[in-house]
Amino acid sequence: MPEIFEFDIIGGDFVLAGKASSKIKKMLKQLNVDAAAIKRIVVAVYEAELNVVAHANAGKLTVVFEPGIVTVTVSDTGPGIENIGQAMKAGFSTASKKVREMGFGAGMGLPNIKKNTDELEIQSKVGEGTTLRFKVFY
Repeated sequence: MPEIFEFDIIGGDFVLAGKASSKIKKMLKQLNVDAAAIKRIVVAVYEAELNVVAHANAGKLTVVFEPGIVTVTVSDTGPGIENIGQAMKAGFSTASKKVREMGFGAGMGLPNIKKNTDELEIQSKVGEGTTLRFKVFY
């Protein structure tokens, strides 16, 4: 029976950024998932969470734990991604000057998510928002 958890993400709230990934890390440790898999999952979740905080108005992160697989869906209401191919290139960023000054927005979010997951699907509509769905097998 899968375990499902949901987290709300508030756009622009860098104080709470990382809270969901931290809780997920604790859950994975309780499930005795190996350290290498935990690292991959947490890096991907953190990057997705930060993307919502940096670029969107709000979002929801849903994580499904099943034996041997973690599935994460992150949906946001925001500007959407104009060119997903370009956004997947390391170093490409649309982050605001303010976000960059805080040390975020280096353009590594989506490439890091792809690098740390086994499956990644991105759907986006300009002016409406973006949904990421990724899986990590362990």
